[in-house]
Amino acid sequence: MPTTTRRNFIRLAATATALASTGFRAFADERVIKIGTLKLIHGITPYFYEKFAPAGFKIEVIPFESPTDGKNAVVTGSVDLGIFGLAAATLGGANGEPVVVVAAACNRGMAVVAGKNSGIGGIKDLKGKKVAIWPGSTQEVVILDRLSAEGMTIKDVEAVRVSFSDMAPALARGDIDAYVGAEPAAGISLANGVGKIVEYPYSTPTGSLNMVLSTRRELIEKDPELIRTLLKIHRKASEFAMGDRDAFIAMAMQKLGQQKPSIEQAAPNVELTWNIDDLFLKQAQYYGAQMLAKKQIRQLPDYKTFIDPSFVKAISAS
Repeated sequence: MPTTTRRNFIRLAATATALASTGFRAFADERVIKIGTLKLIHGITPYFYEKFAPAGFKIEVIPFESPTDGKNAVVTGSVDLGIFGLAAATLGGANGEPVVVVAAACNRGMAVVAGKNSGIGGIKDLKGKKVAIWPGSTQEVVILDRLSAEGMTIKDVEAVRVSFSDMAPALARGDIDAYVGAEPAAGISLANGVGKIVEYPYSTPTGSLNMVLSTRRELIEKDPELIRTLLKIHRKASEFAMGDRDAFIAMAMQKLGQQKPSIEQAAPNVELTWNIDDLFLKQAQYYGAQMLAKKQIRQLPDYKTFIDPSFVKAISAS
């Protein structure tokens, strides 16, 4: 090999090695943000995060079956942030766990569903019926409030512990008469012709408030810039999914393994969101008061630290 050619070869090899080294180092320096979410259509937002993540950040989404599992993952540091129901977050805050709500995640997404031919036309008709309710969920607190408004208590129904993902199949099998569920269960029951909507239970002072984005106190104190970065991603992802119904439905079908007709039935009952405003704070505190009154918690969380709206206020102003 001629000297000039050999020198060029060595120089090219050195350049390639340097580039490869830089690439490996950049990959090693990439910050992975672990996000927990529930296997529900209104927990779909994190799957859009990667689309809006800035350079140097990678999103890892970890799905959970129950709100309590998601909350525990946040508290233990198994995930950096998590999306789950306000009930699980409030329970953690009331127990002194370092869970902090930093953004809203979803409004609506709930439904009281009964068998199509059950004869159940309203909440009062649930009396004596076998009703699936997930303990410790936002839906549980809401249905207890609705029962109270109708002059009833939980003792007036036969409450059955069923996970959200099994509610629609349980109704189809005839194991239950009705359920207080989370989308896309209601959409599935409507699409397969098995169920009907008794009501969307948003008439209580809790309104349509449902799921929240939470993290742990230590991470806020240690790396507030990470929280700010994620909240900007969360806002963009929420607004994108709400603005592009086709993308929303396609992602829900892909991640939940459901057919298009059921997702299309569920989608109108879901509002992905991010902001913590005065209404959010009012509804969240009412909700906590209901949990306390029903002895689901022994004390209220300290709302001055349990809900931290400073990050969403910062990105709202930017």
